[in-house]
Amino acid sequence: MSPDEYCQQKATQSGSSFYYSFLFLPLERRRAITALYAFCREVDDVVDDTNDEAIAHSKLSWWHQEVHAMLAGQPTHPVTRALQPHMSTYSLDGALLLAIIDGMAMDLNQNRYLDFIALKKYCWHVASAVGILSAGIFGMKNPQTKEFAEKLGLALQMTNIIRDVGEDARKGRIYLPVNELQQFKVTASDILNNRHSKEFEALMQFQFNRAQALYDDALQSLPAEDRKAQRTGLIMASIYRALLDEIQRDGFHVLSQRISLTPIRKLWLAWKTYIRG
Repeated sequence: MSPDEYCQQKATQSGSSFYYSFLFLPLERRRAITALYAFCREVDDVVDDTNDEAIAHSKLSWWHQEVHAMLAGQPTHPVTRALQPHMSTYSLDGALLLAIIDGMAMDLNQNRYLDFIALKKYCWHVASAVGILSAGIFGMKNPQTKEFAEKLGLALQMTNIIRDVGEDARKGRIYLPVNELQQFKVTASDILNNRHSKEFEALMQFQFNRAQALYDDALQSLPAEDRKAQRTGLIMASIYRALLDEIQRDGFHVLSQRISLTPIRKLWLAWKTYIRG
């Protein structure tokens, strides 16, 4: 199996909504974004699939070393071997790859966030850094497009947090800020024990409203000259906003189930966004 085939397999097995946005890219850009996505999946899986915290830290340390090896032209892992040729082609910043790894390490050290400012720092590492790298692969002429990518990354990650409240709680993690739980009179115990309530619905409506505002802010910051190049990001936004709407229509029953869109609906949203340009 070639490095590109390994990354492609990693992407398709994940079932992520992101995969549908990659389908409309030219071949070389699609290879590059698939390699980046596979990298993110690899380091994320270290945290999710490793029960021993010390071993997880050791594995993330290995990935740090592997990124440095790739930047020196000596990658050993299929993902870094696939990603390495694209680093110079699309002027990708290796420091952002290291920042992503550091974000995954935050999950090993922290499972609560006091306020939205603290949560935004986590989101920058695990999502906005990815967004900036992705925007470079998609193509940009205006440096302001990085701001769009950073803001879109935050919006997408907040959507993930809303969708995965119950799933994350079963792993002992609550990403919703502590001061906002207190504001809406929802306790950590309520979330950890799947207690759906009117208070919880109000808390989630607050999260929903903020996420939608984050999407609006991101889209308003996208320069017109880069809109066509950044259609893949716009497809991601379209799919994830539809998911947000679905979660709201379901009454925010995210504690006991993981709400998702069907593959055919994701493909339809991707196509509709693509042809709209």
